[in-house]
Amino acid sequence: MFGIYLKRELSRRKKAALVIAMGLALGIALVITVTSVSAGMRQAQDKVLQSLYGLGTDMTVTKARDAPSGDDEQGGGQRFEFDASADDDEQSSDRVMTQGGQTLKSSLVAKVAEQDGVSEAVGALSLNVIKVDGSFTQGEAQSDDSSSAQQGQGAPGGTATGGGGTSQPRVEGGGASFGVNNYAVAGVDVTDQDLGPLATSKITKGKTFTASQTDAKVAVLSKSYATENEYTVGETIKISDTKYKIIGIATPDTSESTTDVYLPLKQAQTLGDAKNTVTTIYVKATDSQQIDAVKATIQKNISGTTVTTSADLAETVSGSLTTASNLATSVGKWLSIAVLAAAFLVAALLTSSAVSRRVREFGTLKALGWPSRKVTRQVVGESIVNGLLGGALGIGLGLAAAYTVTAISPTLKAELGNTGGMGGGPGGGGAPGQQSSNALEIALSAPVSLSTIALAAGLAIAGGLIAGAMGGWRASRMRPADALRSVS
Repeated sequence: MFGIYLKRELSRRKKAALVIAMGLALGIALVITVTSVSAGMRQAQDKVLQSLYGLGTDMTVTKARDAPSGDDEQGGGQRFEFDASADDDEQSSDRVMTQGGQTLKSSLVAKVAEQDGVSEAVGALSLNVIKVDGSFTQGEAQSDDSSSAQQGQGAPGGTATGGGGTSQPRVEGGGASFGVNNYAVAGVDVTDQDLGPLATSKITKGKTFTASQTDAKVAVLSKSYATENEYTVGETIKISDTKYKIIGIATPDTSESTTDVYLPLKQAQTLGDAKNTVTTIYVKATDSQQIDAVKATIQKNISGTTVTTSADLAETVSGSLTTASNLATSVGKWLSIAVLAAAFLVAALLTSSAVSRRVREFGTLKALGWPSRKVTRQVVGESIVNGLLGGALGIGLGLAAAYTVTAISPTLKAELGNTGGMGGGPGGGGAPGQQSSNALEIALSAPVSLSTIALAAGLAIAGGLIAGAMGGWRASRMRPADALRSVS
């Protein structure tokens, strides 16, 4: 009886049911859209942080570089020296420097790993290589007698300036043509590659380092650097008179990586004249919820170091990505709440209004013996069906909006300012402490999760219950006498 009556009443009032359902649908669709876009923003921010930070890395330990003194070679101007030779006009010189913050002793890696809350720690060394190569062209000595004679006519007594009518020889031609190649090198602990510069890259050609290659003259190149310089697996790359065999090509998982060449840590230390030192210690915490506590422990027990977490990095990201994220999480959230509340209120008012127009119906039912709870159940049942219909329409509209955002994939820009001890960042291989301002472009998507769909369904049922509760309360207060007054 309940189901038959419910179906008949809804079919009689299709327009009213559709209006209530559409009001709920718009509010639910907006909630799904804002929730999915916010999820896309979080994914985009995670991509930016991973390009800086490194997969699995919770924090890094670095040390700020001291102000350069007058005797500091790296603090002064860059100087390149070439061996002059008449038989060899081709010249090449490399300048290798540790990049970013001040170096730390390798023994600190084990000390950091021993701190409470630290799961593992790995050291890495960031280097910057400036390669200058080119050639000199030797000039030729020439003399011009005729020109000299003309100059001599103007001299007192008509004598030539060069004496005896012959000019001094001069050098013509010659010169130099040099190119400068600047690239980043990262020393990797080959015994643990789950943390550190290679953590966010996949080997797409060749192979990665093995645990036995701690001091082998082998290298892995980034895909972009290998393509730009036409390197392939099996060839060699020469850095500061040392040849390294290319065993693999690495492609970053994320959009950006500032490392061009990866070497075993010991080889990088030898190359950079930085024996038993590192520039960055990558740290993974045992509990991701206790990162702040681990950071405080490391800073307390290892003085003079700078500990940077992903939260610290997030504060350095600006640009349209941050603006859009703030809008989605603040304005979008409150707008969704306001629209949803308005949709619930409209549904409740429309349901109450519909009950008012059914005075004779409910009064007659009560006269026939229907108790108030049965009348209330009837109204609530109709409202829940309207809510479910609105939920289905809202989910459809929300999915369509999310799919449209993903299909269009608007590009947002993230400006990475000074990372205060991270620089290009862990995993990105950049220099910790380096002043950098890189711009990353991230394509926005709007993923819809099952939890979002479940939330939409819950809101639809809640909207129906709220509307039904108000309408049912009003219907339950009607008396059989109200139906008689309505007939008169």
